[in-house]
Amino acid sequence: MRLVIEHTGSGDPARTLALLWRTQERVSRKGKPDLSVDRIVQAGIALADADGLKALSMRRVAESLGVGTMSLYTYVPGKGELIDVMVDTVQAATGREPAQGWRAHLAYVARENLALYRRHPWLLQVAPSRTVLGPQVAAKYDFELRGLDGIGLSDVEMDSVLELVLGHVQNAARGLTAAAVTEKETGLTDQQWWDAAAPVLMTVFDPARYPVAARVGGAVGQVHQSAFSPEHSFEFGLEMILDGVERLIGSRAL
Repeated sequence: MRLVIEHTGSGDPARTLALLWRTQERVSRKGKPDLSVDRIVQAGIALADADGLKALSMRRVAESLGVGTMSLYTYVPGKGELIDVMVDTVQAATGREPAQGWRAHLAYVARENLALYRRHPWLLQVAPSRTVLGPQVAAKYDFELRGLDGIGLSDVEMDSVLELVLGHVQNAARGLTAAAVTEKETGLTDQQWWDAAAPVLMTVFDPARYPVAARVGGAVGQVHQSAFSPEHSFEFGLEMILDGVERLIGSRAL
């Protein structure tokens, strides 16, 4: 799975904003299929969910809707604009439940964003070169910041803390996605791979030569039944980030 194959902000800025905020919604002509920006966007999301962003094209979207490719351009100028609206649209699915305290809020935000990547892995294939300036992205950003408001951080620090958490989530999501893709493409689970590799490894690996690696690797393997656990890395990293933010907030009270 190639991780980055598209970039946000690659379409025409004015036309993209008009689509994001639906300021120029077109109505299907009489006798034509009932097309709309929403239907086209949902078809694009369904394609990307099923086959990845590499499979997304205006032609494939048109085929899934049973219309000619050229008919889409009345509603969406091109693939670049479509991707931005797709990215904005899926943000609406993240939860907006209030949490007690900033720490619980950030943990909730992290898990909601991880769930978003797991529902739509193709988001990892879109490099956020430019911010998608849509209503769903704005609403999500506002909610995520509100839990940090009034706790002693500056506005810039609030944004930086949020970006730190979201960056950690994205890294964890890449690990989870890579593990799933590897299992799918090789046909082997981690345990099956280790069962095949272990006998050979025992003949070439000398624990006396690499004592710390042998000790730590053995402990990790016993706990996770694998050399690496994306789930553990996510939870451990999140706790370390939250502890760091707590120290930052505490330093302001001194």
